Amino acid sequence: MISGMPNPNNLSISYLRDSYRAGRQTPASVMERLLEESGGADERNVWIARLSRDQVMAYVAELDPGAIDRLPLYGIPFAIKDNIDLAGVSTTAGCPSFAYTPAHSATVVQKLIDAGAIPLGKTNLDQFATGLVGTRSPYGACRNSFNPDYVSGGSSSGSAVAVATGLVSFSLGTDTAGSGRVPAAFNNIVGLKPSNGRLSTRGVVPACRSLDCVSIFALTAEDAALVLDAAEGFDAADPYSRKMGNQ
Repeated sequence: MISGMPNPNNLSISYLRDSYRAGRQTPASVMERLLEESGGADERNVWIARLSRDQVMAYVAELDPGAIDRLPLYGIPFAIKDNIDLAGVSTTAGCPSFAYTPAHSATVVQKLIDAGAIPLGKTNLDQFATGLVGTRSPYGACRNSFNPDYVSGGSSSGSAVAVATGLVSFSLGTDTAGSGRVPAAFNNIVGLKPSNGRLSTRGVVPACRSLDCVSIFALTAEDAALVLDAAEGFDAADPYSRKMGNQ
């Protein structure tokens, strides 16, 4: 690679932000490339729903180019486990007959969008987030990022594989009894399960309401910490949300 040229395989948050600042890439150019590549994930059954180009570019258009230093996730692509609401996109929880289309995004998703992140789609999961192998889905078994003959881990299978295979910089999953940490381990990426109540679960289809946590998949611990910082915060509309010591 020529020095100073963008590396299309590097989706770390710090690299993309530096690349945007230097003018080597733009959020639009990164999203165009990822949209083209996302179809290649079909064989691994990563996605339940991919956003259209028009939907993705509408989020890009909302970014103020002068706000990169104010928005910690400016132009950073991410994916959302399909038991977490994204406004205007169907939530299935891995069950087509359960599907509904929310008018509002989950609190944690909206916080990330407000921080500049760009959603690319909803990811596959063990149905209703009950399972640890990533195979219990009518949308197909999600295949491991190293070897498609191996299980990907669950229940947040698609979210883990999306990060591990370079489709997004980070993703959201859920973790009630290992659903985030297991697929992160099976795909050799970082899986962060915050303490209960640190991230709002409003807009998340419950598995066990008092134990559910929104989890974060990322390429590095630094990236996971950046996402956590943008996503956390007390939510008065979530009875399980808690104020942390720094709030």
